[in-house]
This record gives sequence, C-alpha cells and structure tokens, in this order.
Amino acid sequence: MTTGREIADKLRIDRRTVRRYVATLQELGIPIEGERGVGGGYRLRPGFRLPPLMLGDDEAAAVVFGLVAAGRLGLATDGVEGALAKIYRVLPDAIRGRVEALEATLGFTTAPATTPPVAGGAALLLADAIRRRRRICISYRTFEGDESLRELSPLGLVVHSGRWYLAAHDHGRDDLRTFRVDRIGGAEPADAAGIGPPEGFDPVAHVRRSLASVPWPWEVEVLLDLAPERAAERLPATLAELAPERGGTLLRMRVSSLDWIAGVLAGLGCGFTIRRPNELHASVATLARRLAESASSD
Repeated sequence: MTTGREIADKLRIDRRTVRRYVATLQELGIPIEGERGVGGGYRLRPGFRLPPLMLGDDEAAAVVFGLVAAGRLGLATDGVEGALAKIYRVLPDAIRGRVEALEATLGFTTAPATTPPVAGGAALLLADAIRRRRRICISYRTFEGDESLRELSPLGLVVHSGRWYLAAHDHGRDDLRTFRVDRIGGAEPADAAGIGPPEGFDPVAHVRRSLASVPWPWEVEVLLDLAPERAAERLPATLAELAPERGGTLLRMRVSSLDWIAGVLAGLGCGFTIRRPNELHASVATLARRLAESASSD
C-alpha cells in the first residue's frame, strides 16, 4: 500500500493531482484499489500485468510511418530507432512482422536530410518554451561560422525541406528572426517570461518569407570527383547539401559570391564538373590564373 502523500512527493505533484491521475487510470481499466483513512492508500491489484500494446493495422502503420518520417525530417535518429525498438518489443507477434516489413520497404522520394539531426531534447525544450511563453538563452552559430549568445522568445517550430527552423523574437535585436535549430549549440530556459507573437502571426509564413529574402543570388550545382564520405569530411553539412551520384558526389548550395565558391572548390583537392551556373566557369578560370601567377612569381 502506498499513500497519496508518498506518491505526491515522489512525482512532485499535489495530492489532488494524484487522485485525478488514479481516477484516469481506473477509467482505462487499470485495477488500482484505494482505501481511505489512517493506514490507507493505493495499491495495484496483485497479479495484474499490463497487456501488450494493442494496435490495429491502421494504427501500427501510422506509428511506424510517423517515426520513419521523423527520422527523414532530421529528428535525432537514435531516438527514432529506440522508439521503434520499444514498440516492436510490446507488439503482438501477429502484427510485429508486418510492421517490420513496412519499415524495411517504406521509401521516400525526397532525399535524406543532409543537416545534422536535431536532438529530441532540444525540440522538446523549444516546444515547451513556445507553449509556456518562456524566454530561452542560446548559443548560435551563423552560416559564416560566427558564434553569438541570444535571448529569445520562441514563437514557432517549422520543418522545411528537411531542416528545422525556429521563429522567435530576438530580444537583443528587438526583432523577429529565424534560426536553424541544428546551429543552436546550447539552450536553457531564462528566468524572464517571453513575449507573445504579433496578432495574426503565422510561424510557417514567417519562415518562408525569411528564407525567400535571404540574398543568395546564385544556385550552384557541382559534381565532385569524391566519394560521399570523403566529401562529407571536407564540407560540413551546414555549408552544403551533398548527395551521392554516379561518379562522385553532387554538391548543391546557394551563395552570394561565385568567387568565394570557386575558392572552396579549389580547396577540396579534387576534380569537379560545374553544372550550374555557367558564370562559375569564369570565376574558377580567374582563380586558376591568379594561382598560376602566384606560383610563377615564387
């Protein structure tokens, strides 16, 4: 027999909440017995065992699809794999094999996310801050690699093209901003309350507008004479999208300077074929001449 006070202290809740939770479990068919008065408390009827997870075909398919899709959308793969393993352990034998077959054969037309996966803990912290309207303090790394500390009021999480974005009010800049979640190096709750969104604020529309306004005039596609694993070692996922292709690795990225990407390509130490834009050929040729001139002058 366990008293209500003991349960409340263990779970750090009040006794009224304990009674409400017990009533909910009883409604679900869990045989919890309660006795009032001195020496009273709660106990689970002896011999009771939780039944296996009972899911119908449609429910099991929905759970597996959701978990696999979460992995493809950049949520931490360890968490996805762990959740699937737990589900498999409690599913009845009759449906487990069919669910495993669905996981093994399910394909997506979209390419796997090339950004670092987003940790489930980080996503939960941000979501909790949004719901409770609390501020957070984060360390953030920009595209150029600059580090900064920010104090934010999170307003919405958005997944776009396999990347997770946070729409938030940046208190240091007193403005709405968009942040890549995989570039958040650390996050913790702040003491101050957050501010709410502007009237009619739509996080999805905000993120779309932010991405559309980024001044990257050039879309670059280059086939690298590198195996995918070698390309990933030399180009961080926050810099470029890399996809395996026959003969090497396809690099995709948006840049503001073709001269800059020409220098990046030169530093890879491998051959490459420019697919677009045609103007990149001129930047590479100019860089090649400068390097040749520097070498000859030495």
